[in-house]
Amino acid sequence: MITSHSERSTEITRLLNAGLSAEQIANKCEIKQSTVRRYIRFIKSRFLSKKEVTKNPKILLLDIETLPCLATIWGIYEQRIPAENILRDWFILSWSAKYLYSGKMMSDVLTSEEVIKNEDKRLLGGIWELINESDIIIGQNLKKFDLRKLNARFIINKFPPPLPYQTIDTLTECRKYFAFTSYKLDYINKILGLRRKVGTSYELWLKCLTGDPESLKQMEVYNRQDVLILEDLYTTIRGWIKSGPNLGLYYDTDGASVCPNCGSTSLEWKGYYYTGAGRFKSGRCNNCTAVFRSRYSDLSKEEKKSLLSTIAR
Repeated sequence: MITSHSERSTEITRLLNAGLSAEQIANKCEIKQSTVRRYIRFIKSRFLSKKEVTKNPKILLLDIETLPCLATIWGIYEQRIPAENILRDWFILSWSAKYLYSGKMMSDVLTSEEVIKNEDKRLLGGIWELINESDIIIGQNLKKFDLRKLNARFIINKFPPPLPYQTIDTLTECRKYFAFTSYKLDYINKILGLRRKVGTSYELWLKCLTGDPESLKQMEVYNRQDVLILEDLYTTIRGWIKSGPNLGLYYDTDGASVCPNCGSTSLEWKGYYYTGAGRFKSGRCNNCTAVFRSRYSDLSKEEKKSLLSTIAR
């Protein structure tokens, strides 16, 4: 067993570089997982840079499933359930994630014992690590559901806030640009001719509530498919997104321009984009079809001086 601080720090660094999770490192070093996390945070802040511009950005596609609350009620019509009627609060049932374009799927689901005991701390450790290491996170209804639900369970289970990241919510982007009849992920993918969800019903969640092993396995399969179809939707609508993270900030390009939406260098400059006081060269990405513009005005000093504008109200 490792006893000195220097030996422990060296061993944790070695295991971290080998790709082991905090839980695996804790088991191997015979120390608490919270201790490992403290060392990891120290090592990263002291020796590692989270955002190394020489590498591609870590863009994580994410989806979670939760178990419902259990509560006592007096009837089934027009019921307002007080908080004191809750017998068991909701918690995270499973998560699934993958990095954009990676063939490796990552996922986890509660064990039967964890469901019965309402324990999701082990499961949270894995997704916390992924979020903490990611530059950009993508999800459907990500901001209102997935991230807020995860944050609630993180603080309840004494996890610290993850390092900063940016987000792309495909639900928000679809509502912003398209008048679809429904904004459910499966419906949008259907009309766009993309992959679809795994068919299931509420009965699967009810079986998971009992800790049924086969139902838990099925839930993980369902969750993993949601991430795959999320990737399909994101790559389909990506060219339309106008307010997402600028990927040009994440690449070491040696001065070359890249598409702000996808990072491609296959760009075609064409036409101009006009503002109230400027003219900018514009173009299109040949990879994701996004339209972009230069950050610098194309107007000369003389043109800028002669330009007039209306009086603001």
